[in-house]
Amino acid sequence: MRVSKQKYFCHQQRLLSRKYFESLEVIGQTTRVKSFAPIVIVLALASAYGFWYQRSRGKIRVAHTAADSALNAAILGEPLGSRATLVQFSSAFCTPCRATRTLLESVVAEMSDVRHVDIDAEEHLDLVRKLDIRSTPTTLILNSQGVEVGRAVGAPKRDQVLTALAALR
Repeated sequence: MRVSKQKYFCHQQRLLSRKYFESLEVIGQTTRVKSFAPIVIVLALASAYGFWYQRSRGKIRVAHTAADSALNAAILGEPLGSRATLVQFSSAFCTPCRATRTLLESVVAEMSDVRHVDIDAEEHLDLVRKLDIRSTPTTLILNSQGVEVGRAVGAPKRDQVLTALAALR
């Protein structure tokens, strides 16, 4: 079977054009992948930071404050507990502050030697600056002398509060 030169030439053109367009598709896909790589990396880093941030919020950390910076009843406006005092800094429109207040009040209701003091951060800016309170809710755990022994930035969990209080026995 003989193929005419014209048919052969058309067939070759089709093959070449198909290869050309296939190569363009591969190049386009590679370019698309290269352009999405920075976006994927940024999203992965942002997700990792968000996960770390959420895990660290509300955890009670051991405070490293000097004994001479103790808080007393005159500063707080209420007497200290005989074992511990939970000082919560909150603000009016803070939803986690309400949940924290409810949690701390329920813990204090079970323990007669622990007190809960709720301080409005907006009304006591001098105390907020002195204690380096950066967000609400922030809960300070004070021992019987008024020395800060723990701090939770964000809403603490019940078991964390109970563990911190058990360490003060």
